[in-house]
Amino acid sequence: MTSLGVTPEIVRFYSETVDEADRLTATADGRLEMVRTQELLRRRLPPAPARLLDVGGGPGTHARWLVEDGYEVHLVDPIPRHIERARATGATVELGDARDLSASDGSYDVVLMLGPMYHLPERADRDRALAEARRVLRPGGLLAVAGINRYASLFEHTAYAHLHREAMRESIGTILASQIHDGKKAFTTAYFHSGEQLRDEVAAAGFTEAEVWGVEGPAWSLLAAAERNTGRSFRESDLFESALAAARMAEPYPELLAASSHLLAVGRRPEAPRRSS
Repeated sequence: MTSLGVTPEIVRFYSETVDEADRLTATADGRLEMVRTQELLRRRLPPAPARLLDVGGGPGTHARWLVEDGYEVHLVDPIPRHIERARATGATVELGDARDLSASDGSYDVVLMLGPMYHLPERADRDRALAEARRVLRPGGLLAVAGINRYASLFEHTAYAHLHREAMRESIGTILASQIHDGKKAFTTAYFHSGEQLRDEVAAAGFTEAEVWGVEGPAWSLLAAAERNTGRSFRESDLFESALAAARMAEPYPELLAASSHLLAVGRRPEAPRRSS
C-alpha cells in the first residue's frame, strides 16, 4: 500500500498506463458517458455558486465544466499526475484518499465520487468512503456516486469480438461471478456494482432519497464496436445521437440499468432535526 492507502497497481495504472485526461473525449462511448453524466448531474445540483467536493476527480475532467458552470470546486485525488493536471481547471486541488478526507464536517453542499467506489473492492472501504462523504456534507447536501455496471465487461468484449476466445470467456465469467476485476490485464483492480447494490450502499450509509440511473444507456457498446472495427471516429455522428437518445429513453425503466456501462447514484444527507420551541 502507498502512504495514501491506494494499491500500487492502481497508482501505476493511472500514472503510467492510461491517460485519464483523454478518456471522456477521445472516443464516442467516452463522450456519451461525459454528456450523460453532465445532464444527470445538472438536473440535481444546487444553483451555482455552491461548494462542491470532487473526490477522486482525476485530472479534473468534470471539475473543469463545473467551474465553468460557476461552482466552487475542490478536487481530491490520490494520483500526483492527476493533481498536477487538475490545477489548470480553476479548481483548488489536494492529494488525498476518499476514505480519509481532510475537509471539516458539514463544509460542502455537494460531494461527487465519480471514481473511488469502483476502485475499492472491499465493502468496508466503500462504506468508509461514503461515511466520509456524509461527514463533510452539510445537512441536506447532495451526494453523487458512480459505479461500473456488473455486466459492462460482457457487453464491451462482445462488441470487440473477443468472446470467441476461451480464455476471454473465462476471464469475463469470473468478473460476472465475483464482481471483481483482479487488475492483471487491461484494466486495474475494480469492483463492478449492480444498480440495486449501488443504491443500497448509498442508502445504508445514511443517505435519503437514494436513486440510481444508467449513464450511457443500452447502445454504448455499439459506439465502441463501430470505432474499434472501422478505425473511424463516431463522436459526431447519427449513431452517437441515436445512442444518446436511447440512453435518455431508457431512464424510466429500471430493468435497463444493467445495459449501461456506468451507473450514477444520488442521495442526500438528512436535514438536521428542527428544535422544538
